[in-house]
Amino acid sequence: MKRKKTQSASWSLVLLCLIAFYVWKQSSSTAAPANYHSSYALALDSLANGEEADTQLISHEGYVLLFDRKTNTPRWVAWQLDAEETEGDVSRSEYEFVPDEALPGAHQVTTYDYRGSGFDRGHMCPAADMKWSEQAMYDCHYMSNICPQVSKLNQVYWERLESSCRRWASQEGSLYIVCGPVYSKKRKQWIGEDHRVAVPDAFFKVVLSLNKETAKGIGFYYTNSESQQTMESAARTIDEIETITGLDFFSELPDDQEQVLEAMNDLRSWD
Repeated sequence: MKRKKTQSASWSLVLLCLIAFYVWKQSSSTAAPANYHSSYALALDSLANGEEADTQLISHEGYVLLFDRKTNTPRWVAWQLDAEETEGDVSRSEYEFVPDEALPGAHQVTTYDYRGSGFDRGHMCPAADMKWSEQAMYDCHYMSNICPQVSKLNQVYWERLESSCRRWASQEGSLYIVCGPVYSKKRKQWIGEDHRVAVPDAFFKVVLSLNKETAKGIGFYYTNSESQQTMESAARTIDEIETITGLDFFSELPDDQEQVLEAMNDLRSWD
């Protein structure tokens, strides 16, 4: 959905970030080049101009996020998932949650801020999507990639969606994924010992395939609750997710292609 130019310019970096991933992956299918982080960050700096003072754009191995210092959670997390990456063999069992040192100390949330809260440490970019690289697996355990999630959502319904995305990536060849928290209530619930972390009311995920033969898009919206939520009931168009979040995804696509892809929500077409 095309929005006002100023907002579109700001949030179009989501797609541009993912394009940067694609270009890098085409040049190196194994380890990242030594200057990957610095050159990638430099490329993003010009795109991030105009971001709000309370946000910080952070590039990690395999994904990029916009951190919101008001909530101490990511505003969105974006990554490209290729078919071959779904077959990685790096195990998450050897990795622990760690503070993100890219953030100022006052916003370096720790795993202890979740202790006793009743909420899971919910990955936005999932560990199972990062098993193609030890560095990517380590980086996805930064607490900047984590949100407080109700256990039933994290371990059942959200996990089911994550698993489906990996299956779809294998089928489509590559996916572009963006997800994050939704704060819809004026009065937020907070957790945290040393750092206050806002508990999301819901979560979104948008998925895009640009496969020449089967290009399609779909969005999902899950409430942060124990209630049963099937993928069918959670499915939305990307346009609907844009309305809910105020974000403008994939705005660098040609207008006619964006209009078609962002109006889709046929879950059956993905299987």
